[in-house]
Amino acid sequence: MVRGIHHVGIVVEKLTVAYGFYRDTLGLPLLKELEIRDQGVRAALLGARESEIELLEPVQAGTGVARFLEKRGEGLHHLCFETEDVDSSLRRLKATGVLLIDETPRQGLAGRIGFLHPRACAGVLVELATPPNAPPHPESSPLRVKRVVIASSDPKATAEIFQRLFALPEQFMNGGPRTMLGVGRGALLFVPAEEVGGLEGMVALSVVAEDLATVSERLRDAGAAMLSGAGELTVEPRSSHGVHLHISRFD
Repeated sequence: MVRGIHHVGIVVEKLTVAYGFYRDTLGLPLLKELEIRDQGVRAALLGARESEIELLEPVQAGTGVARFLEKRGEGLHHLCFETEDVDSSLRRLKATGVLLIDETPRQGLAGRIGFLHPRACAGVLVELATPPNAPPHPESSPLRVKRVVIASSDPKATAEIFQRLFALPEQFMNGGPRTMLGVGRGALLFVPAEEVGGLEGMVALSVVAEDLATVSERLRDAGAAMLSGAGELTVEPRSSHGVHLHISRFD
């Protein structure tokens, strides 16, 4: 049903400020910026190889994104899967009783889109998108989305929901309570909420860097708070607009 992770949505206070980190420091190319009036946001898509990062700035009080920012602050907001035909995908989901926000597609920054209700996906806001025919994402992007980390009180049960809805294959892991599902070249990693302070929903984003040394140097020059290890680093949320961002070597 889905081809891959089209984008990960991040709510920010100001696009112009968030560009300083995601575009200027990380080097993600800006693909598109647009005000979406029916959602009360100004949104931007930045390239991350086969996927994208969507930044959302609320420009109207009382909207879903504005309430998210007021309640939770900046951070991970939604997960978008690319599908060949969003119309038929929504029809199929509706026919099986899945709770939808959009029963028919509408136009969004990613193309024709439709949202599932978070209650359908264990508290995760999931978007489906069929992008317009366009050239491939620019290969100049230094980062690729590797996986989205989702925390749950019952990771295996939550993973089963995503498997049932989107036919995602399970990837091998060495036992334990964690479960990982493949989505194109990316993956969803389901972890126990107790590992992340009891939080549930999307809790972290993992990307891989073609040149980790250069990315690390740019982050240091920008004064980003981060922890470095052998072949990987983790940017603290206060420096990445509320996102637990893990960066490892390009694979």
